[in-house]
Amino acid sequence: MNILQVFRQLALLLLVLATVLLLTAAFSALRLLLGHNIETYAAESLAIAGAIGAVVGGALWAVTRHATGVIGRREALLLVALSWLIGAGLAAAPFRLWAALSPRAGADHPFAESVNCYFESMSGLTTTGATILSNIEGLPESILLWRALTHWFGGLGIVVLFVAVLPSLGVGGKKLYRVEAPGPSPEGLSPQIRDTARALWYIYLGMTVAQIIALCLAGMTWFDSACHTFATMATGGFSTRNASVGAYNSPVIDTILIVFMFLAGMNFGLFYQGFKGRLSLIWRDTELRFYCVLVGGGSAIVAYSLLGQPITMTTGEQIPPSAVDAIRQGVFTTVSVQTTTGFCTSDFNLWPDVAKCVLVGLMFVGGCAGSTGGGIKVIRIWIMLKILVAEIERAFRPKVMRPVKVGDSAIDDDQKLSTLVFVMAAVLIFAVGSVSILLLENGHSDCDCDYVTASTASVATLCTIGPGLNRVGAIENYGWFTAASKSVMCLLMVIGRLEIFAIAVLFTPRFWRGD
Repeated sequence: MNILQVFRQLALLLLVLATVLLLTAAFSALRLLLGHNIETYAAESLAIAGAIGAVVGGALWAVTRHATGVIGRREALLLVALSWLIGAGLAAAPFRLWAALSPRAGADHPFAESVNCYFESMSGLTTTGATILSNIEGLPESILLWRALTHWFGGLGIVVLFVAVLPSLGVGGKKLYRVEAPGPSPEGLSPQIRDTARALWYIYLGMTVAQIIALCLAGMTWFDSACHTFATMATGGFSTRNASVGAYNSPVIDTILIVFMFLAGMNFGLFYQGFKGRLSLIWRDTELRFYCVLVGGGSAIVAYSLLGQPITMTTGEQIPPSAVDAIRQGVFTTVSVQTTTGFCTSDFNLWPDVAKCVLVGLMFVGGCAGSTGGGIKVIRIWIMLKILVAEIERAFRPKVMRPVKVGDSAIDDDQKLSTLVFVMAAVLIFAVGSVSILLLENGHSDCDCDYVTASTASVATLCTIGPGLNRVGAIENYGWFTAASKSVMCLLMVIGRLEIFAIAVLFTPRFWRGD
């Protein structure tokens, strides 16, 4: 294995993160000059973290700058895994330094424990959106901006960004893209993989700018617009408000977020085809049509279940039952959960059981392949259904050999097997995560973690959604969990973001032996 080449690229990752940290520190210093004294220790913590990243990254680059050879499959897998695990460590540094420098330092500080800092940064980079914070509005704006930026960079993947801008990856670039790009079969949009990644990021950037402008016109401040846009495009869910999007109580803002959450949950390759004028290919996409059916059907069921019932907002306000509010809250929450964004406007933990069942089901499904969303992915669910129908037919017509198709393309046996294995692995990891959290929490007398809380915390972190039910519901947070449970959920987040196998191979002895 070409370890030097892996660490050479990892050094570049640290340098990029360090640069962004230093720019965020400059933003904090500017606000400090404008009289926002809350930024005092935030500016220092961001600057120190940026300096640490620059020194470590620079030293690593100096040692490995003459590394030769290409990035093979093993190297690509290792680099992607280390990028998230080590990148989250650097991203957590400002939180821990802020706690250490702040006069509030002590057991009551949200970032007094290192595991809390790593949990928050891993949640950001994996676009999960789960938080340990109970008072988000009490944080300096620079710290909130850094949280939002971890979302944005995690959206399409830091490694994909590298493929777009670093020609030094050479032929190994395609291997990296195939490991990092979300979905069962990430194919290039153009012959050159760097052109593909660059096109994806141009689309991502363009949609980001468009949403920031739209939210500003709807009444948000520039800062809130940027932070919520970073979270939306990454389908992350970090907000600058304690009550999440519900704090704004604006139908216009809700509508803008619904549109962009839905778009972020789509395959970005379809946008590329649209810009190329191939609009007919978009609606012919089987996954997109099934995605629309799931979102539309789920929204209809949830909204119908809310008719005639008062709805409790995330601000604590209870609004009277009305068809308009039932539709608005039902559609917003369904789209937010389906796309694994995790924004909240109302406390869906108080909703009828049928609505909660639909939402939990959609948590597993997630967004489309090639989107920034998490979950099992819509296309895999569609393939599973097609395999199920085919097997049912074989039960009474054993001589019929009908190919399983997605659109006009037949699915070969390898693709069917990989889909079945992935779904089974996801369900198994979810179950193990649920039991682990339940056992770890109930081993402490001062904790009261029920199975619904443990299981939805497991699926919410594995499928990178954020909120779950009961004690991890829409108005709750993850700060009360033990350090051991938070560590398990950090592992679930990175497993879910990298779609299981990129992390699972690290525990295989043959991977390291090079057999």
